Amino acid sequence: MRPWLLLPPQWAHDLIPLTLPFISMAYGRKIPEWNSFTWRDMTFANPVGIAGGVDKNAEHLKDWWRLGCGFVEVGTVTPLAQDPNPGKIMDRDKSLQAMWNKMGFPSHGADEVFYNLAAYAPRFRTTVFVNIGKNRTTPNNEAVQDYLTLVDKFRPFADAFVVNVSSPNTQGLRELQNKDNLRNLLGPIIDRVSHFEPTPVLVKLSPDMGDDALAEAITHCHELGVDGFVLTNTTLSRPPGCHFPAEGGLSGAPLKHLSQRALQIAVQILGKNKDEKLLVSAGGIMSPDDVFERLQMGANLVQIYSALVFYGPGFFHEVARKHHERQ
Repeated sequence: MRPWLLLPPQWAHDLIPLTLPFISMAYGRKIPEWNSFTWRDMTFANPVGIAGGVDKNAEHLKDWWRLGCGFVEVGTVTPLAQDPNPGKIMDRDKSLQAMWNKMGFPSHGADEVFYNLAAYAPRFRTTVFVNIGKNRTTPNNEAVQDYLTLVDKFRPFADAFVVNVSSPNTQGLRELQNKDNLRNLLGPIIDRVSHFEPTPVLVKLSPDMGDDALAEAITHCHELGVDGFVLTNTTLSRPPGCHFPAEGGLSGAPLKHLSQRALQIAVQILGKNKDEKLLVSAGGIMSPDDVFERLQMGANLVQIYSALVFYGPGFFHEVARKHHERQ
């Protein structure tokens, strides 16, 4: 029984901050350990975490730890606080196991997220990635300054940065994925983190790029020195029978094949360099078997979002149980 599915999507979303602390208390105080590994001084008790967009303002880090997350990605964080896009911003389709959103980086802003991370930092239980993006009012030719501001702000608490250039809900953002814009954006970010104890930089790419464009973006990011990839963001494509509007990002089961394709291309392009990179697969991971499949395909980590809605908050412990049964 998943009572939240009886509520309108926006209501269920708005109730999460009130109910999650109570739900998480039922799952104990130990992260399930399976396929544990260490990469660049980051230790992952297990390879399953939440995707960016689930905990935008780092308000529930203790709860995710209790629920069994191997790592958490917070954000997308923007330098200044900003509201969601106007109008309807989310919906779901139970028959398709699909989620739709047109949020557009709603954020309490860097100062509040910094405060939340600082409060959690003394007792970190999970690795924390900080997903960073530009404010919607910042033009693309000035976007690098927004990203650098966030890198400087969160350096004390980010185990890794995820540079978000692929959301379909901020106008023009995906233009930052082309070769010249990637160089102009990522070059300064990588230079900035290298001046101190280096923090890994991952790039989150779109599933809607053609094979050649995606391969080019991955190759170029590799040459620039990024440390890994999150593959992928939500999609503008729509499956047959989908009632969602044309604008806005789709996630859930219909994203599965696009996300798998992106992972396959990344593994192929990186080749012998793959072990140096961190590959995070996101999109269409709706069951424990989906988790195991992505890991077998070459992902180091996997992330969920829609599975929390359609499967429930016990997903992390259920994956661990299924893993142990397979051994």
